[in-house]
Amino acid sequence: MKPKICVMRIEGTNCEDETARAFRLVGADAEIVHLKQLIGDCSEERKRDLFDYDAMIFPGGFSAGDYVRAGAIWSARIQSKLKNKLNSFVKEGRVVGGICNGFQVLTTLDMLPGNVRAALSTNESAKFECRFVYLKPFGKSAITENLDHNEILSFPVAHMEGNLTFVPGKEDESLKALKENDQIIFRYVYPDGTPANRKYPINPNGSIDDIAGVSNLEGNVFGLMPHPERVLDSFNHFDWTRNPRKVGDGLITFKSLIEFIKKKL
Repeated sequence: MKPKICVMRIEGTNCEDETARAFRLVGADAEIVHLKQLIGDCSEERKRDLFDYDAMIFPGGFSAGDYVRAGAIWSARIQSKLKNKLNSFVKEGRVVGGICNGFQVLTTLDMLPGNVRAALSTNESAKFECRFVYLKPFGKSAITENLDHNEILSFPVAHMEGNLTFVPGKEDESLKALKENDQIIFRYVYPDGTPANRKYPINPNGSIDDIAGVSNLEGNVFGLMPHPERVLDSFNHFDWTRNPRKVGDGLITFKSLIEFIKKKL
């Protein structure tokens, strides 16, 4: 049986097609679902039940124009109409993931990291960052458990608010909690795997400890700022002519995620 993936969208999201394609390429049954379909604000034949899916993914984009701040309106709609069902979905061990704008949504909902308060604030460069970065995977999350943790991956970023921060005065204890529980799942690194040490542009946003992605304590909720869905094919990489790959680095990540989901079925 193919895993069933719900790829969310509302007005302003723009990565749902690439994300759905990624899951289909690795053997999953992916459906792009509008929030209104899950909360019943649509015709009867278009309604969908969240529990018909094995995973729910919040893709990238500029949901609701990122008015107020990135992901704020989308998360508010989830909070008022779907949060209780989403919490139950997660408690059952099903997977919830967020990429870029989706990560911002899950952080605003306090679903990530979950055990400490965090926010994705404005990049230290004070500008929108759109560039390729290098990443090293860590942890035992849904998206990294089956990855080679010695392999360096390359994805693009495209965000204004990707600087992971903690409650002022609690930065050290918050970071310690994430490290102790293996909740840091991606870090920005140099091409050879050397830590970025918050050096720009290797770390494009100034995120503490070079964090590019985190998970909840159980590992079934995750978020990352870079876009794996934008490098599914080798020719999507900026260096594809001089560094040929069999497939894009992003596809490797989605294969890992589907392996995790299949183990839970």
